[in-house]
Amino acid sequence: MKAKLLERRNPFDKSFNSALHEYPHFLNVWHYHPELELVYILKSTGTRFIGDSIRPFEAGELVLIGEGLPHMWQNDPAYFDKGSELRAEAITLHFKKDFGGKALLEMTEMFQIQQLMEISGQGIVFNQKTAEMAKEMMFEIHQTDGFERLILFLKLLQNLALQRDFQLLSTKGFSNPAEKTGDLRIDKVYAFTFNNFRKNITLDQVADVANLNPTAFCRFFKKHTKKNYSKFLNEIRIGYACKLLLEERLNISEVGYESGFNNLSNFNRQFKGMMGISPSQFLLKHQVHE
Repeated sequence: MKAKLLERRNPFDKSFNSALHEYPHFLNVWHYHPELELVYILKSTGTRFIGDSIRPFEAGELVLIGEGLPHMWQNDPAYFDKGSELRAEAITLHFKKDFGGKALLEMTEMFQIQQLMEISGQGIVFNQKTAEMAKEMMFEIHQTDGFERLILFLKLLQNLALQRDFQLLSTKGFSNPAEKTGDLRIDKVYAFTFNNFRKNITLDQVADVANLNPTAFCRFFKKHTKKNYSKFLNEIRIGYACKLLLEERLNISEVGYESGFNNLSNFNRQFKGMMGISPSQFLLKHQVHE
């Protein structure tokens, strides 16, 4: 499975797309597109992959994804069970940077929106108050046509651009393969890793996916991602482990094995190295803040 380029065509009478989605589960594909994407999760839980950020997601989340930034919302395994009645629902806006023409974007009054679009290249998750404001405006936009729809959209972008309480998701060093490498081997490696990180992945296996020998693969991956493969793999595993810990369905040892670590001591060491605290401290910290 390759990371896929998803292309959309705007309706002839609209400068951007709005859509309501309702599925048994979200599109389980690592993908990217030339449009920016603003998405509010109405129903669903799982793991969010945006660039090199891997975190849990749930209903009520608002995320802005920049153009060309690879991403995927992977629902929990229960969503794929036969006979499952779980649903994944979201409202989205897709738009290009020049949705109103280059002249509009270059106007002085658009400076803050320009800045918002630039930092969206790392992916942005907003706080809950902002998310609720945006959800109402996104529904209003979806139900409106013509000039008023465009004005509402500009107001929404400006409101988001004025926010200061948000979190950037992907690191600046993350390399977008679609734009910077022109090589689908990175996409194949990402897809293979997302689908197999719970299992034992050898260097030979992942190098074979990229059709390279292990030594050449290590150089290739480091060049294009600014990190070695083992760190990338552990980031995915630890991100998934955080999600499992917060669900409190499994004990710490079980979380480690379920996340792809073959022993508890290695899991604890990798977790503390990445998160700065142990899995048990992570659990306690989040219980205190509930």
